[in-house]
Amino acid sequence: MRWYLNALGSRKIIEFIILVVFVIFFLGPLLNLAILAFTGNWTYPDVLPHQWSLKWWMFVFKQEDIAKSISLSFMIASIVTALSIVLCIPAAYAFARIRFPLSRFFLFSFLLTHAFPKMGLYVSIAVLFYKLGLMNTLLGVVLIHMINVLMFMTWIPTAAFRNVHKAQEESARDVGASPLRVFRSITLPMAMPGIIVASIFTFLNSLDEAQGTFLVGIPNYKTMPIVMYSIISDYPAYAGAVFSIILTAPTIILLLAAQRFVSADIMSSGFQLK
Repeated sequence: MRWYLNALGSRKIIEFIILVVFVIFFLGPLLNLAILAFTGNWTYPDVLPHQWSLKWWMFVFKQEDIAKSISLSFMIASIVTALSIVLCIPAAYAFARIRFPLSRFFLFSFLLTHAFPKMGLYVSIAVLFYKLGLMNTLLGVVLIHMINVLMFMTWIPTAAFRNVHKAQEESARDVGASPLRVFRSITLPMAMPGIIVASIFTFLNSLDEAQGTFLVGIPNYKTMPIVMYSIISDYPAYAGAVFSIILTAPTIILLLAAQRFVSADIMSSGFQLK
């Protein structure tokens, strides 16, 4: 009995140490950014700043390019998410419910955009866009973002639709519901958690996209990640910390909001071929 209690105590200590390391590794950089963003004066080797201030926030929002890039990034991410839902949800439903030749091959093909280095793929796409006159256009930037998010908006909703048992749909049909009514009242609501998760990943992925935007959108379209690179080299570190928080905050907020929809079943089944 004593041996069991000692083993249990040792296990708790190890788990606590792992938790502390985890918190320091992930929250440490975010905490450092938060301190830098509100710092007025901070010199080494002091642990905390001598003075707290909002001057770097005012400095950032007074820069014309920065304010414009923030609104542009959220606008593009919203457009990409909306278009991806319209285009990919019907495709996901077809992959989940309809058996057709090469269906697994077509579903697997959406993974290819993440199977190779993106820069090489983007360069090839940029050459094609140049021939089609899509360089330095909003349409070109939206398309390059959509290519990068097709996997999320296809695989995860496909798994969500597959997890809706056909018996539930058939029961509704037996009592006289039309196919459209069954989809609207049963299939879509039950698959909605997976669709919401995919939409959040799509929005965040588009918000953070830099390489494709740089190749296709420069110089007319500078999103937050593009301006972030110039801030690192051309502005003080404090301004970079402010902009990093602005770029990171939507990710944290949306992921916290999506916690109720994220489950191991949705995530694991979303990346399985059946």
